Amino acid sequence: MRIEIDRDVCIGSAQCALTAPGIFTQDDDGFSELLPGREDGGGDPLLREAVRTCPVKAISISEG
Repeated sequence: MRIEIDRDVCIGSAQCALTAPGIFTQDDDGFSELLPGREDGGGDPLLREAVRTCPVKAISISEG
């Protein structure tokens, strides 16, 4: 699985980091980023929920 964050779309609402703090965090500018080593989600059951909570759909996941 691969997680991508479109930084051109992200508005820094932090919904992903609030929903799945084991995968997402915010950078110094307040935009979402993946925690080191969590680029594949690490099997976190909250990943898909975090993707759904993004108000601007800046996060996508692809299988494979």
